[in-house]
Amino acid sequence: MHRILALIFSLSVATGNVIAQEKYAYKRSLLLMGTAFEITAISDNEKRAVKSIDAAIVEIQRIEGLISSWDPNSQTSMINRNAGLKAVKVDKELFDLISRSLKVSQLTNGAFDISYAAADRIWKFDGSMKQVPSVEQINASISKIGFNKIILNKEETSVFLQQPGMKIGFGGIGKGYAANMAMGVMKKMGVEGGVVNASGDLISWGKQENDGDWRIGISDP
Repeated sequence: MHRILALIFSLSVATGNVIAQEKYAYKRSLLLMGTAFEITAISDNEKRAVKSIDAAIVEIQRIEGLISSWDPNSQTSMINRNAGLKAVKVDKELFDLISRSLKVSQLTNGAFDISYAAADRIWKFDGSMKQVPSVEQINASISKIGFNKIILNKEETSVFLQQPGMKIGFGGIGKGYAANMAMGVMKKMGVEGGVVNASGDLISWGKQENDGDWRIGISDP
């Protein structure tokens, strides 16, 4: 019996008809970077899929430690604390992310601006507001915003916020960047398909477990 099975397998290999191992979707949902993440790995190897998701989580946590403005020990917090005082030398990864953010600001004429973080919270969405803020309140709130006041020194990989009270925050780009980096980690580990979804900031690659294309739905606004 064993010889028969071995012969069938040998013939299958010779004719290119080896039956592929079945693929499954392995998913994990959890809170990261203050929001809901869902990480999916498509693989025919459960151990590889689980390890890749673990590695993706570690990578996202690493990025959060780099860009978080809530963590007093992060380089981003150090930049904010030294606004108007001095330039801060940072890792090349953070420097490149800030540089990329400024390019997006230029392309959008300031509609995207990581220095938005300095805005005072004059708008409230809990039903407590009785009237809209005055022009004076609005102008005061946005007075410290301005991507053109973020000075980068490429040789020193340093960042300087020119005006005291300025702050930067990566709420508009950080989760998408983390999703991309997590995907890179999973692909290096041999995961041929998957999705990293950070509450709508998502990236997909490869195919679904049934070899179908990924379908992304956007709800009617």
